[in-house]
Amino acid sequence: MAKILIFGKGFIGKRIQEELHCEISDKHITCLKDIESEIDKFKPEIIINCIGTTGKIGGNVDDLEEIKDKALFSNSLIPIMMAEVSLRRNIKLIHLSSGCIFHYDYKNQSPITEEQEGDFFDLFYSRTKIYSEQALKILSKKYDILILRIRIPLDNRPNPKNILDKLLAYKKIINIPNSITYIPSFTEALKHLIKIDATGIYNVVNKDSLKYSKLLDIYKKYKPEFEYQIIGLDELYTKIKGKRTNILLSVEKLEKTGFKMPSIYDILEECVRTYLKNA
Repeated sequence: MAKILIFGKGFIGKRIQEELHCEISDKHITCLKDIESEIDKFKPEIIINCIGTTGKIGGNVDDLEEIKDKALFSNSLIPIMMAEVSLRRNIKLIHLSSGCIFHYDYKNQSPITEEQEGDFFDLFYSRTKIYSEQALKILSKKYDILILRIRIPLDNRPNPKNILDKLLAYKKIINIPNSITYIPSFTEALKHLIKIDATGIYNVVNKDSLKYSKLLDIYKKYKPEFEYQIIGLDELYTKIKGKRTNILLSVEKLEKTGFKMPSIYDILEECVRTYLKNA
């Protein structure tokens, strides 16, 4: 595999490093020179941008409304700077985007494809991700840029950013089908896309949609004392400031490359069992 450098030592960045056994930068990025100095130091052929902010630890994307400058810089401007440096140095850029940028009508829409453009402007977080994805999408038509849309990361080890940790803390949950990215499946898809030298946008979520109750019911098998309550969107919106996306993403484009993405239901048991071992 080509020499890879990850920018961003958060939840996803560290997990990618563990699976790809590559270098990871802990440098605080403030300008183009910061990125170039790390490239001079590590001399990668591929850089993976995992820098971004989704809110405080234990918080949520509503937090970004209070730190708009920081969020805009991390989620929108740094990816564009990464792209500029990658073009100058003739190296591949892989950028982690988000699937949380769409309105979705469950009754009348098919799962969202890579050709569809973000239209969920109700939340500042979503707007910052739309800005960077649109810029990089244009560049990826000519340059070596790969954009990966992930959604609601689920992992088999505890982390405040893991949706399982969040659900266990919330206790009150909505139960709407959603596309989910299981991190072990994501890292395997990432390896595949690097191997085939893919460019452009790919949705990287597990097949089929998940209702949170399905995940928590498996957790209850091992921890029967755990209790949760299902609530509706109306009640949820009395507890949070901004609206949220609930959507389904298509993985047809990814699977056409030869990668078989597991169903979310095929990994739940293993996910919970390993999560509890790692807790």
